[in-house]
Amino acid sequence: MDGLRGLAALYVVLFHCWLYTFPGFPNSSAPAWLDGLKFGRLAVVFFLVLSGFSLAISPAGRNWRSAGIGEFLRRRAWRILPPYWAALAISLILSWFVVPASHLGRPTGASVLVYGLVAQDNFSAPTPNGAFWSIGVEVELYLLFPLFLFLRRRLNAVALIACVTLPVIARGLMATDASPVEGNNWLAPHLAPVFVAGIIGAGVVNASERVQRLPWGWFAGLAALPVLALGLIQGSVWTVDHYFWVDLAIAPAMTMLLSAVSTGRPATLVRLLTARPMQSLGSFSYSLYLIHLPIVMAVIRRVAPHFVSPGLPTFWFTLALALPVSVLGAWLFSRIFEIPFKQNRSWKSLIAQRRSRWSGASAQEAQGLFEESAQR
Repeated sequence: MDGLRGLAALYVVLFHCWLYTFPGFPNSSAPAWLDGLKFGRLAVVFFLVLSGFSLAISPAGRNWRSAGIGEFLRRRAWRILPPYWAALAISLILSWFVVPASHLGRPTGASVLVYGLVAQDNFSAPTPNGAFWSIGVEVELYLLFPLFLFLRRRLNAVALIACVTLPVIARGLMATDASPVEGNNWLAPHLAPVFVAGIIGAGVVNASERVQRLPWGWFAGLAALPVLALGLIQGSVWTVDHYFWVDLAIAPAMTMLLSAVSTGRPATLVRLLTARPMQSLGSFSYSLYLIHLPIVMAVIRRVAPHFVSPGLPTFWFTLALALPVSVLGAWLFSRIFEIPFKQNRSWKSLIAQRRSRWSGASAQEAQGLFEESAQR
């Protein structure tokens, strides 16, 4: 799963290098041989499917029971919010003083409030970081996750899918305008089915051997083929205008891919994903997603014009500079703001770890010193 996260995050970086280099999206002025970089939205959809899948593996083994709603939400907040708030602070500074992240202008006080409360899916404000739209969606889906587990336990997989998908389909059929695209508000209800698809797919991990031995990889390919073929035939403009439906159509294929990988197939792909570079990239993929876009935009709009001409030269320049800076910066950012919160599940544990490093004492000794000091 870490390897898949890393590849998806890397694709999003490449998509943004492409997006901000060539104007006119979705009818981009980029060379046709770069068309494979057009679909960054689908990488985010994959993140949501993967998130639902990963979170549901443990409850699936307990008859779809969570370890406790309060504890689940506390752990999610502890894992997601500290790196997000740190990235928000960095993004605000860069957007104010280096390059605006929004066509609406530089961030305002409303931006600080809306994005600080992770309410960007519900309220509009000039964004400090265009990638943050999905964080608001994901937080809303985390809040609904216990309800999804309850429905899966009390009803069944089909009923759960129906509960979240039929209202979305009905809304889409009644809509008269273009479907929502990246950056619009109120995307959580629309993307709930892809998150739930991941939850349903997690059942394969704890299913019988007969279910696990099914050719999930082939199923994934067959499910993805008509969606990809339609996108290629209709073109990128049609695909972007119909993301509302494409998101729903591609989610089953993504879920079956995760089911295949979780059962060890195809072996070649699993070996690739478990290779050390992929695991390392996956370990800080969240940080890479959070901080890469301001770096990419700063290179394209502030640095590249001084050295190369627009178009393809700027694209290669951005890949050569922004890509390694984003990866290295994300690794460093993760060491400070992400990994400590993954390794420790409370402030007490985090402070104890930091004190042990500063003093050279063992973690146990630092914890004892901290507790003794607190008691006094």
